[in-house]
Amino acid sequence: MLVRLTMICNGATAATRRGSFPLDEPLEPRSLTRAKAMRGTLRRADRAWTAPALRARQTAEALSLEAAVEPLLADQDHGSWAGKSFEDVQAEQPGDIAAWLTDPDAAPHGGESLADVARRASGLMEKLMAEPGHTIALTHASVIRTAIVHVLGAPLAACWKIDIEPLSITDFRSDGRRWVLRACGVTSPKAAKPLLR
Repeated sequence: MLVRLTMICNGATAATRRGSFPLDEPLEPRSLTRAKAMRGTLRRADRAWTAPALRARQTAEALSLEAAVEPLLADQDHGSWAGKSFEDVQAEQPGDIAAWLTDPDAAPHGGESLADVARRASGLMEKLMAEPGHTIALTHASVIRTAIVHVLGAPLAACWKIDIEPLSITDFRSDGRRWVLRACGVTSPKAAKPLLR
């Protein structure tokens, strides 16, 4: 039995471009345009799921996917940090940021720990192990990072060394017994820039 999971990171928002912890804000116009350009590049899927956040749902719509909301795909809850820039939080709460970046169980900001996100992602993947066919999941960088380290058997601290670009594609395969990472960081097509001469 072949199981395929294609995770697509939601497009960028104004907050994520500024380096802020996200709120439930809409996609920036450029991300909508790029997502629409990806429509013809996705393979047929047996099911499509999306995280509950507006930016994930808008990405699914721009890709012309009729995606059901799956709560396990939700972004990490950043609690009181949501909407604030990383630099501001680091200046105000340096110890909390340091703990959050080094301890996967730390959630000093009143939100969700990285370990909590990892439990959700691995739970989703275990659930999918019994679902033959192809699933496309619109989600967030935090969920994709934890899925990657789950499949690789790497420590959660490795998440901070994985860069997930907006609208990038990460592909997993399973034979019903184990998952493998097939491709990671595949990005959507961008308009070509003219060559300089």
